[in-house]
Amino acid sequence: MSTGSLRRSIGNLCRQSYQARLHVRSYSASPSLRTQPRTKLASSIKPAQLGQPSHLSHPHLIKPGEITPGITKEEYVSRRKKLMDSIPEDDAIVVCLAGNIKYVSGEIFYKFRQASDFWYLTGFQEPDAALILRKSPSSPNGYISTLFTRPKDAYQELWNGPRTGLSSSISLLGMDEAEDIQNFPFYLRSSISSDTVVYTSDPPNQNRSNQSRSRQRSWASYFRNNSKSGSSDTYDGVISKAYDKSPSSIRPLATRVFQLRYIKSPAEQRLMRMAADISGTAHAKTMRFTQPGRSEADLGAHFEYLCALEGSERPAYVPVVASGPNALIIHYTANDQVLVDGEMVLVDAGCELHGYASDITRTWPVSGKFTEPQRDLYQAVLNTLKSCTVLCTENNGISLYDLHRKSCEFLLRELRQTTLSQSLDLKDIDRLYPHFVSHPIGIDLHESSEGRSKNLVSGQVITVEPGVYVPPDNAFSKHFHNIGIRLEDEVLVQEDHCIRLTANAPLEIADVEGTCQGLLGIGPY
Repeated sequence: MSTGSLRRSIGNLCRQSYQARLHVRSYSASPSLRTQPRTKLASSIKPAQLGQPSHLSHPHLIKPGEITPGITKEEYVSRRKKLMDSIPEDDAIVVCLAGNIKYVSGEIFYKFRQASDFWYLTGFQEPDAALILRKSPSSPNGYISTLFTRPKDAYQELWNGPRTGLSSSISLLGMDEAEDIQNFPFYLRSSISSDTVVYTSDPPNQNRSNQSRSRQRSWASYFRNNSKSGSSDTYDGVISKAYDKSPSSIRPLATRVFQLRYIKSPAEQRLMRMAADISGTAHAKTMRFTQPGRSEADLGAHFEYLCALEGSERPAYVPVVASGPNALIIHYTANDQVLVDGEMVLVDAGCELHGYASDITRTWPVSGKFTEPQRDLYQAVLNTLKSCTVLCTENNGISLYDLHRKSCEFLLRELRQTTLSQSLDLKDIDRLYPHFVSHPIGIDLHESSEGRSKNLVSGQVITVEPGVYVPPDNAFSKHFHNIGIRLEDEVLVQEDHCIRLTANAPLEIADVEGTCQGLLGIGPY
């Protein structure tokens, strides 16, 4: 058999193997409507009459009955009801704030992204808004929902695009009432009595990545420190005054909403699979795009372009494109050096689609073929990933803390089968593998860490991301020095099994090499 024939045969076998694995590990998820080429599109209204896409203006994105792509009005209403039903106090209100536009400098603004909890409860995509939910036993749902937003304004809309306005917000979002955002602090002040318990959003610029206890302490400190200086005509002033009178009556909303966001609905699961499909395919095509002499920035730009072309609104986070020794820096985001033959490149990148994040890490050889040391370490991390993934079921009764401890044990076992070091123990693993193995993911890339001690439950989506980072230290064999490998999948937890949402991203050594070398029919575009 000629060399060319042999290469084609190997390529066909690899392609069949890769496609078979995709079939086993996947479940059906509709593609993004935004990306389907059509010869005839449904008629739409231009310009849009509302401040966000609707079925009338964006039929390629929004189906009848949906507020945001894939999520219906009924689901958003149900979320608000579940939240209010979970609050035990009879005299309780929920105050949830929308995001504000952020500015690069002067009047130059960043692309707006809605505050996550506000998005989850409303689906409303405009800034400068607020939601108040007030318990009311006489109302059909047991509570009254009031949205505060900007009214219609012809002059402002000429410059910045349409606003939904007050009356349309009620019908669009399923609210009971809508008020001018200017009235928000006065309405809030009148809603708080001496017995009212207020669950409210984090203060502005609150760092939600902190551990829950320290975050709650700083949350309380914020309102305590503002109680004397805050104006009663502002949200901060109203809440701070109430906190000053009764600190126990002002409570963080994020903890309550997290209990709902923790479990993903079937609609959310479909959206997260779509986001993972887009990101996984972009990883595969970026592997094929890679070659010595390209820059890390080239790969990052290529990945983001591919995701945007498939309907992604934005990257879920600043991507890591770390070649060679740069991979030893966990959050390397400079992405400004050149790929060298013989190195590997670690790419941690994912898109955000219709409000939901994806998070995938793959590591591959710049030349398209692993060296023996690279292959040995890659297989060790891959085996660790697989061993951890099968544990991600409700019936296994493990928490993320348990999963991390297991990942350390698995990685130690795998590395002992290599020539990395003559003696390895768990202390070495702490040095070689310094980060946590998992985090919940959804609307936020890193959803609250409050659930690390809870057992995994069906409907939860988490990442599994073991890694190994070998410093240039004589404690480790020289031919492994400066090799950094991380492999990260998203996993949907089920009762007795789990589903890899990120199956589109090549993972096995044969698939990675075959993709890089163009043997699997996957091109760079």
